[in-house]
Amino acid sequence: MSVLTEDRLESDYKGNALLHLLSYMKPYAGWVFLSLMLVLALTGIDLYRPMLIGDAVDAFEANGNYDIIVSTAARYGIVLVLSFVFNISQTWILQKTGQRIIHTIRKELYAHIQSLSSRYFDLTPVGKLVTRVTNDVEALNEMYSGILVQLFRNMVKIAGLAAVMLFMDWRLALISFALLPVVGVLTTVFRKIARETYRLSRTRLTDINTFLSENISGMRIIQIFGKEQRKFEEFDEKNQKLFKAYYREMFVFAFFRPLIYILSVFSLMIVLGVGSRDVLHQVISIGELYIFAQYIQSFFDPIQELAEQFSTLQSSIASAEKIFTILSEEVQVKEDDNPVILPEIKGRIEFSHVWFAYDGENYVLRDVSFVIEPGQSVAFVGATGAGKSSILNLIGRYYDVQQGTITIDGVDIRRLSKKQLRSAIGQMQQDVFIFEGTVESNIRLYDEDITLNQVKEAAEYVNASRFIEKLPAGYQEPVSERGATFSAGERQLLSFARTLAHKPRILVMDEATANIDTETELLIQEALEKLMKGRTTIMVAHRLSTIQHADCIMVMHKGKIREQGTHQELLAQDGIYKKLYELQIHHEVSA
Repeated sequence: MSVLTEDRLESDYKGNALLHLLSYMKPYAGWVFLSLMLVLALTGIDLYRPMLIGDAVDAFEANGNYDIIVSTAARYGIVLVLSFVFNISQTWILQKTGQRIIHTIRKELYAHIQSLSSRYFDLTPVGKLVTRVTNDVEALNEMYSGILVQLFRNMVKIAGLAAVMLFMDWRLALISFALLPVVGVLTTVFRKIARETYRLSRTRLTDINTFLSENISGMRIIQIFGKEQRKFEEFDEKNQKLFKAYYREMFVFAFFRPLIYILSVFSLMIVLGVGSRDVLHQVISIGELYIFAQYIQSFFDPIQELAEQFSTLQSSIASAEKIFTILSEEVQVKEDDNPVILPEIKGRIEFSHVWFAYDGENYVLRDVSFVIEPGQSVAFVGATGAGKSSILNLIGRYYDVQQGTITIDGVDIRRLSKKQLRSAIGQMQQDVFIFEGTVESNIRLYDEDITLNQVKEAAEYVNASRFIEKLPAGYQEPVSERGATFSAGERQLLSFARTLAHKPRILVMDEATANIDTETELLIQEALEKLMKGRTTIMVAHRLSTIQHADCIMVMHKGKIREQGTHQELLAQDGIYKKLYELQIHHEVSA
C-alpha cells in the first residue's frame, strides 16, 4: 500500500475514529451502563461531602453542640466506605470490559491481516504491522479501561458542581466562572495540538519498529559488509525523531495542566476575597464559604483531569486511525460467496489468455495459454523476470489475473474454495521459512491429522531423516526462529518433508533444489519421481539438468511462452532453450 493511499485512509477516520471505537462497546452495554450508574453515585458522594462538613460547621457555630461533630464524623465515615466500594466495583468492571474489547480488536485485526493478499505484504513493512497489532492496540487499553467513563464522570461532576454553586449563591458562582472562557479556549487549542502531536509520535514509533524488524533480520548482511556504524547512525536518527515526538507530547501536556491549575488558584482567590467580605457583612455563613471554597477546588480538579484524559484520548484516537487504516484495506483476492467444493481435485490446470501485472499496469504475463493434464510434469524455464514464478503464484491464487481465466479441473479458481485449492497444492520454494517450535511441528505444521509416523515417513522419503535422527531430541528437537541452527540444505529438506506430509495433489517446485548439494539432490530424485506419479507437477528451475525428465518444458521470454516440448524436441528446434542449454554446458565445462 502506498504512502498516499495510507494517508488518505487515515484522513477518512480522523473525524469518526472515536465513533468506531465506541461501536466496540455495544456488546458490553450492560456493564458500561452499570459503570455509569456507579459514576453517578460517586459524583453524588463528591457533591455531598462538602455540604456535610459545611452544615456541621454552621450547626456547631450556632449552638456549640459537640454531638453534631461526632454524628457528622460517623456519616462521613459511611460515605467514605461507600465511595471505596463503588470505586473498586467500577474499576473492576472497566478493567474487565476494557481487556475484553482489546482482546476482540486484536483478534479482528490479526484475522484481517491474514486475509489480505500477497500484494499487500509485498508493499507493507513487517514492522509496521507488528506496531499496529501490539503498540497501537495497547494504546486503546487505557481509553476503554477508564478514560471514556472518567470523561463522563468529570463532565457530570462539572455540571453538578456548577448547578449546586448557582443554587447556593448565583452571584458568587458567576464570579467563580469568570475564567471559564479562558479555560475553554485553552482546551480547544490543546485538543488540536495534542491530536497532531500524538499522530506524529505513532508514525515515528512505526518507523523505528519497521527499521528494527528489517535490520535485526538482516544483521548477518550488515556484519558481512561492515555497515554496523552506518546502520547505527540511521537508527540514532530515527530514535532522535521519536525522542523529539515524545518530548513534544510531554511539553504540550506539561504546559497545559499548570495553566489550568493557575486559573483555578486565581478563581479560588477571587471567591475567598469576595466570600470573606460577605461573611463579615453576614450575607453568607462560614460553612457556606467553606462549601463554596471546596466546590471551587472540586470544580477545577475535573477540568485538570480532563487535560490528562484528553491527552490519553488523543493518543488512542491517533492509534485507532492507524488500526482502522488496516481494517479498511480491502481484500484483493476475495472468497466467492458460494465457493465450489470439488469432491476431489485431480490436477488438470488450464491457463486461457492470461494477462497479469502485480501493479495492474506493467504486465509480467502476456496472453499466456497452456494446459497441464492430471499427473503430467511440466517445467518452466527462462531468464530472470520472464514470469515463471508468477505462474506458480497465480495457480495458488495468491494474486488474481487482470484478464483471462485459470481453471483447475474445469472450474475457474476464483470460484473454488481458497482453503481447498491451497491445501491441494504442495509448494516447495527456494526461500524456506522454518517456524519456531520443534522439527515435528514444522513438518506437521499444526495439522493434527498428520501422525508422527507419517511425519517420519515423509522425512525418510526426502532423506531428511538422516540429519533429524542425529539431533539430540530427534523429531522433538527445538527449532529456533527461521531455523537458524540448521544449514540451508537441511531447511530445504524439512520443507520437502513438510510438503509431502500433507499429500498434495499438485506439486509446485520453485527452484526447490537450489540450496541442496549435488549428492543430496541425487538422493531425493528417486523419492520425487515416486511422489510425482499420479500428481500434477510444476517445476521452475534455472539448472536445466534438473528438469530434463519433465513431460513438457515451456520456455518463457518476456512474459510469453515462446517454445514448448520435451527436452529433446526443444534441442531440435534450435531456439531459446538450446541456447540456454549450451550456455550452461559451456559454463559447467569451464568450471
